[in-house]
Amino acid sequence: MDVPVVLPGLWDSHIHFIGLTTADMHDMLHTAIAEMAVRAAADAAATLDGGVTSVREVGGFGLDFAAAINDGSVRGPTIHGAGRILSTTGGHADGHSYDLDIIESAPQWLGEICDGVPSCLKVVRKQLRRNAKVIKICASGGVMSEIDHPIHQQFSDDELRAIVDEAWRAERFVAAHTHGLPGIRAAVEAGCQTIEHGSYLDEETAMLMAERGTIFVPTRFVVNQILGMEGALPRYAYEKGVMVADHHAQAMKIAIANGVTIAMGTDIFIPGLYGQNGAEIRFLQDAGMTALEAIEVATANGPLTLGPQAPLSGQLREGFDADVIAIDFNPLEDNAGWGDPDRVTHVWKSGRREK
Repeated sequence: MDVPVVLPGLWDSHIHFIGLTTADMHDMLHTAIAEMAVRAAADAAATLDGGVTSVREVGGFGLDFAAAINDGSVRGPTIHGAGRILSTTGGHADGHSYDLDIIESAPQWLGEICDGVPSCLKVVRKQLRRNAKVIKICASGGVMSEIDHPIHQQFSDDELRAIVDEAWRAERFVAAHTHGLPGIRAAVEAGCQTIEHGSYLDEETAMLMAERGTIFVPTRFVVNQILGMEGALPRYAYEKGVMVADHHAQAMKIAIANGVTIAMGTDIFIPGLYGQNGAEIRFLQDAGMTALEAIEVATANGPLTLGPQAPLSGQLREGFDADVIAIDFNPLEDNAGWGDPDRVTHVWKSGRREK
């Protein structure tokens, strides 16, 4: 069998398998879990067909059906899941329009609320009890949440340090959702190992991240998608997406210019986008990376986001996972094929041909 270009399987280090039919997160609260899980499994298969063989799933049903993927019952990438997302009351993973009792008791909701150090420790331990491979927190406000502001820091410094220390006792990294600089800075100083989104990153903090080895997962893919979804998103989400977009583009350039380690993530949660993950490689190049640097970010750097939980993956080397893809274009000369799953002609995962 002849294939024109062979690469390690791609890593998406920030994705959600939720199984919604709209881009409104509140729809989770009145949709049956089984219905969402079936759709999420189909989204996982589409992700695999787009060339992504491993994901760090940072909130969703990933932990719940990873075993079914591993035993071959359903198709999908290897999932390294976070379980539920840690959020303060009123934070990014709270559901602001619903009674707090509903949010705290809904098993299908993405987030779990914790306030104060003891509560934060308990919720970290609950995710570890489910064998979460990474702990996901909301260190700042967000775009898809209704009331909170993307710039504002949410967890206190004491809470952040307690979360990081507790996760590290089990050799887990902490992935910090952040947009505003206060949250970014606090998360880095508390020892969070990965910064997600990072829209208002400045040069001083980028230098600190490079010095400490903090990994940046920018997720430009979802920001770019939001800009074209005015009629499909809740009004507040579209407006906040527009607010952060230009800052986010500049943050990527600042991170690259200052030598921050970057891993590819897309933040896909919107139906119809799974399988287009490779488009993030184009955005990395737009921000100043060479084609080869962007490919390294999308392959070899993915496992770095899991620290001690990382598998030997993302490289075509002896002893590493036999995750391989073939594409029908030369990515060093033309990046237009990234994001089109039809341009991924073959996928092998663990040595087994999946496409």
